[in-house]
Amino acid sequence: MGAGVMLTQKQSLTLDIIRSYLKTHEYAPTTQEIAEALGIQSRGVVHRYLKALETQGYIKLLSHQKRNIRLINPVHHSGQASNLEIPLLGAIAAGAPIEAIYQDRTLNLAALFLGPDRYALRIKGDSMIDEGILHDDIIICQKAHTAHAGQIVVALVDHQEATLKRIAFEPPNIIILKPSNAAYQAQRYTQDRIEIQGVFIGLLRSSSLSK
Repeated sequence: MGAGVMLTQKQSLTLDIIRSYLKTHEYAPTTQEIAEALGIQSRGVVHRYLKALETQGYIKLLSHQKRNIRLINPVHHSGQASNLEIPLLGAIAAGAPIEAIYQDRTLNLAALFLGPDRYALRIKGDSMIDEGILHDDIIICQKAHTAHAGQIVVALVDHQEATLKRIAFEPPNIIILKPSNAAYQAQRYTQDRIEIQGVFIGLLRSSSLSK
């Protein structure tokens, strides 16, 4: 079965954790590290998520290795990669939050961004420039309603203002949205004011796209 099958929320989050860990460390996380990132104790549950991801073509589990997870490029699973289109839903703030506005457009993307529940947003502002995310860039996001600390997320504030920030958590119920620009300050919210709508996957520089 090829990549492109709909994942459950937990499977999708597990895949995001693996991708984020590989990007940071350049080697795969262990099942224990994935369990900790998911906030669960059972490595057996993690193993079921991993087997599901392998069955659906997202990863390969190698035998007799502790760090045995290898990502599989989705280009291997689709002959239609060059014609992939995903919806461009509107603009997302990387400065002060802005009103979320739906726009009915699509973008044709490379196979790098192939995957279920992906969508694109155009960046407005400069609060994430230290991450290499610039004004007018197109970002690719994975639809998600949860995230782990350190991920860059699409967050809806007070059900009306959307922003892109790195997320952190402070017990018992505080969410911190952190910019990547010294000119901006981190913002703290109670959990009930924030709705996570996606996790940052990658970007396209606007000069490579026709507007």
